[in-house]
Amino acid sequence: MELKTFITVVRARWRLIVVVTLSTVLLGSIASLTTTRSYSSSTQLFVSVSSIGSSDAGDLVQGSSAAQAKVRSYVSVVTSGRVLEPVIADLGLDTTPAGLAAEISASSPVNTSLIDISVTDPDPAQAARLTGAVAASFEKVVEEQLERPVGGGSGLVTVESLDSPAVPTRPTNPKPVLWISLAFAVGVLSGTALALLRDTLDTRIRSKADVEEVTDAPVLGGIGFHPRATTAPLVVDHAPRSPLAESYRALRTSLQFVTFEGHGRTLVVTSAMPGEGKSTTAANLAVCLAETGASVLLVDADLRRPRIAEIMGLEGAVGLTDLLVGRAELVDAVQPWGDLALHVLPSGTVPPNPSELLGSLAMASLVSTVEVDYDFVVIDTPPLLPVTDAAVLSRCVSGVIVATAAQRSSRHQLKQALAAISEIGSRTVGIVLTMAPMKGLGAYGYGEYGGYHVSIPESPASASTATAG
Repeated sequence: MELKTFITVVRARWRLIVVVTLSTVLLGSIASLTTTRSYSSSTQLFVSVSSIGSSDAGDLVQGSSAAQAKVRSYVSVVTSGRVLEPVIADLGLDTTPAGLAAEISASSPVNTSLIDISVTDPDPAQAARLTGAVAASFEKVVEEQLERPVGGGSGLVTVESLDSPAVPTRPTNPKPVLWISLAFAVGVLSGTALALLRDTLDTRIRSKADVEEVTDAPVLGGIGFHPRATTAPLVVDHAPRSPLAESYRALRTSLQFVTFEGHGRTLVVTSAMPGEGKSTTAANLAVCLAETGASVLLVDADLRRPRIAEIMGLEGAVGLTDLLVGRAELVDAVQPWGDLALHVLPSGTVPPNPSELLGSLAMASLVSTVEVDYDFVVIDTPPLLPVTDAAVLSRCVSGVIVATAAQRSSRHQLKQALAAISEIGSRTVGIVLTMAPMKGLGAYGYGEYGGYHVSIPESPASASTATAG
């Protein structure tokens, strides 16, 4: 994973990381407060082996080596029943040798004749008493039992305590600072790992890079998200100097560099699923194209859930369906909009057979007619995956623009939609990323463009309201 991608994921899911970290620190704090305090007392024993009748250097070295060899075995003897049973009896403990052994640790530094004994107990004074008692019992067992000559006499092994066990003043466990620090580190690592995992499993389109992973078709532009899209969708008219309006004009600029073959500049605007902003994109794009002085026809071919007439503020009783069934002429159904060279063809009456109408010869003939009369024809259609209307209509146009919503559409859905267009033999002109983030790393927007920030009104009270005709 690239560093930039890692930073993007962390910034996008920082709340998850913070929640996991705080939860882990809280658990660590609770554990440190509720865990019973334990104290450790320790002592160190020295083991020596005597040489009988000789004190030269060789014998001394041999005795030291023998002591070190015995010490390795004695470490296990410290927690044996032979050592611990007398301790239990002398101190009147209510436990077993195995239970007491769990509180004792014994070790020997490498290449030494020393044995370190440590005892842990909730009572600091008891920890010191147990340490002394275990050391004394161990000395007695080694000198009087394990190393006593068979014929009697003094043993060759001597065990001496180097210091008396002290009563500890500070608990060895828990250590709140250490526990909380470890909990913080574990929380950060766990939260980051969980964020990366969720990012890996999340197949939603979030940025231009995600779109480029799905298709080679160019990303024509990114349209930022604004919460008033349902009440004031025609941004280029209601707030012409806003960052969102500029993003639609950037889309228009990108489209003007596209090479069209076979037909005039007749475009279908669609999406993979409903609610991805295709109708809003089609309407704003049509207005932006008309602002350049080009003649534009905006057609509402979404015969299932038409929205263009509502967005443009027009009467949509007579429209495309009336033309296709022969109930009206083109001149009667097309309505001019504002002061631009923009005309709108609403959907008309919602028919029972949308796919058949859009795939009819009458529709193909209508497209051939209007693409001669207008510089651009922008056709809004239903989404590709639920129904076949857009795919059927795409066969008789110059190309298809697919709108895909950030944080809503999945890569799989976009791939399926593009495959549906390709299977019919149509051309995908490009992708428009809608509802894109306007701020933060990976944002696709213009920010405070040119120093201007124009708020979008609550309702479309436009001065460029269309005149029916």
